[in-house]
Amino acid sequence: MNPNHEEFPGLGEQKYDHDNICPLCNSLIKDYLETGEDDEKVDISSIRQRPQDINWIIGLVNRQFNNYYNELRRYRIQRGVLSNIFRNIVIYVFREQANYTGNIDQRTTRLFEAYRRDNPMVFATLRGYGVPSGRVSQMIRSIIRFVLQNMGQPPVPVPPPVPGPSPTPVPPPTAGWRQWEDLGGILTSAPGVSSWQSNRLDVFVRGQDNAMWHKWWDGSRWHEWESLGGILTSAPGAVSWGPNRIDVFVRGQDNAMWHKWWDGSRWNDWESLGGILTSAPAAASWGTNRIDVFVRGQDNALWHKWWDGSRWNDWESLGGVLTSAPAAVSWGPNRIDVFGRGQNNSLWHKWWDGSRWSDWEDLGGGAITSGPAAASTAPNRLEVFARGSNNQLLFRTWNGRRWSGWQSLGGVITSEPAAVSWGGNRLDVFARGQNNHLWHIWRP
Repeated sequence: MNPNHEEFPGLGEQKYDHDNICPLCNSLIKDYLETGEDDEKVDISSIRQRPQDINWIIGLVNRQFNNYYNELRRYRIQRGVLSNIFRNIVIYVFREQANYTGNIDQRTTRLFEAYRRDNPMVFATLRGYGVPSGRVSQMIRSIIRFVLQNMGQPPVPVPPPVPGPSPTPVPPPTAGWRQWEDLGGILTSAPGVSSWQSNRLDVFVRGQDNAMWHKWWDGSRWHEWESLGGILTSAPGAVSWGPNRIDVFVRGQDNAMWHKWWDGSRWNDWESLGGILTSAPAAASWGTNRIDVFVRGQDNALWHKWWDGSRWNDWESLGGVLTSAPAAVSWGPNRIDVFGRGQNNSLWHKWWDGSRWSDWEDLGGGAITSGPAAASTAPNRLEVFARGSNNQLLFRTWNGRRWSGWQSLGGVITSEPAAVSWGGNRLDVFARGQNNHLWHIWRP
C-alpha cells in the first residue's frame, strides 16, 4: 500500500506497515464495492439482463481468470477482496455496455477508460498492494473484454467426436483452454500467424480486396487491421527467425510464391520466389536467418524452398500426395516437422532430422476436413490442429514418445487454423468463423 495513502481521501499522512495496512485495504475496498462511490447499493434489477445471466457470467469470470487469483495471492490480497472486484467489473459492464458502440476492441477500450474513471479505488487498492500498474490495467481490460464477448451467450455445447477408425475415443475438451474470442475483420482466407517474442502475435489474412491484412497483439492490446497490399490467391504463411523480424509468404496471381518481410523498421516490397503453387505456403525457421517454406505443387507433392542465410535455394520435391496446404514447424536447431492431409483425409507427417528427410507416415486417428496447423511448445513436443467433420477445431499432441488421439476445442470454423507458441506452454490458434471474422482461442 502507498505508505501515505495519498490516493485515498481522508487518510492524510498516517503511515502503516504492510501487515497492518492489509486489513485497512480490505475494509476500504469491501465498503467501496458494496456501496459504490455514491453510497448507494448496486441495483442489479436496473440492468436489462436477468440476474441469473449476470451470476452465470460472474461464475464464468471466476473460472476463466482463476489464474489471476493465484497470481495476486503473491501480493497477499484476500480472495474475497478479489471476488468483490471481479463482481464489480462484471456488473459495471452489464450496466454501461449499451452506452458504447464499435467493435470489440473499441468497446473494451472505452469501457475500460470509463471504469478507471468511475472506480479509482479499485486501481489504487491493487497498486497499493504492489501490483504493477500496467498489470492491473491488463487484468481489468481482459475481464471487460471477456464479459462483452460472453454476454447473453449460453455455454457452448461440445460437438460430437470425429468419426473414423481411431481405436482411441476422442476425449472431452482439454482443460486450460480459454473460450473463443472474435477479433473482427472480413476474411477471404485462412489466417497465418507468427511470434517474434514473448507475448507478441502477428496475424495475417487475405481481405475482401484480396490484399494482405495484418493485426497484431503487442502484449497488452490488439491493434486495428492494416493493409499490406499485394494481390493474394491463397492464405498467407508467416514465420519469425528473430526479434522484430517477420517473413510472410503467399501465392500470387501468377501462382508463384511471393514474399514480404518486416526488417525491424519497415515492410519491404513484395518479391517473387517463383514456383507453381496449388496451395497456400507454410514456413518454419530452425535458426537465425534460416527459413524453410513448403507448398503443394502441380503434381500434388510437397515442394520445399529454403533461405540459407545468403540466398534462396532451388525448389525440391519431397514427394507425397497432398489434398491440402502443408503445415510446418521447428522444435530445435536443424529440425523440421511437416504435416498435410492425405488422399484418405488422414493427417500425414514427414520430418527432417538434421541429416535426411524421413518417409511419410500416416498418423491415422480419423478424417480431417482442412489442412493442418502446427506449433511446438518445447523440444520434441508438437501440437497439431485441424478442422473436424462438424467444423470444430481439433488438436492432437506428440509428447516426445507417442501421439495422442484427436481432441475437440469446439467452435465453428470455416478455414484451416493457424497456430503458434510464444513461450512455455502457451498456444494461440486462429481461424475464420461463420461470420468471416478472425476467431482466436488460446491456452495460457
